[in-house]
Amino acid sequence: MSTNTVRLHRVLRSTPERVYRAFLDAAALAKWLPPNGFTGTVHHLQAEVGGTYKMSFSNFTTGDGHAFGGKYLELVPNERIRYTGKFDDPNLPGEMQTTVSLAQTPFGTELNVVQEGIPEVIPAQACYLGWQESLALLKLLVEAEIQQ
Repeated sequence: MSTNTVRLHRVLRSTPERVYRAFLDAAALAKWLPPNGFTGTVHHLQAEVGGTYKMSFSNFTTGDGHAFGGKYLELVPNERIRYTGKFDDPNLPGEMQTTVSLAQTPFGTELNVVQEGIPEVIPAQACYLGWQESLALLKLLVEAEIQQ
C-alpha cells in the first residue's frame, strides 16, 4: 500500500512557546486545526509522551464527518512534537506520523510540519490545501497579542 507525505514551512510572528501550546491545548486545536468549512471537536487529549488524543472534523455543509486519533511519541517543549494518527474509517487505512519542529528566529518562530503515511486514497494536494488553511488559522491564533 503506498502513502503520501506532505511538508510545510512557515515563519510565525510568535514565540515557540505559544505555537507549541497551540498544538497541545484542546480548545486551541479545535479552533485552528479544522480546515475551512469544517468544525472540530477534541474528544480526548493527553499531552504527554505515550498519551493519546481523539478528535473529529465535521463538514459544516453536509454534516458528514470523520474521526481520528493517535499517540504522542515525542514532546520536546517549544521545539518538537511527534505523534501518530489513524482514521477510524477502515477505508482510510494505515498509521500516519506527524512531526512538528519549532525554532526561534529573530523574526518569530520557524515552523516545519512533516506528515507521513497519509492514506493513498487522500491526494497529497488535498492534504496541502487542508494544512495551508489550518496554518492560516494557527497564524491568526498565535500572532494575536491581546493584553487583558
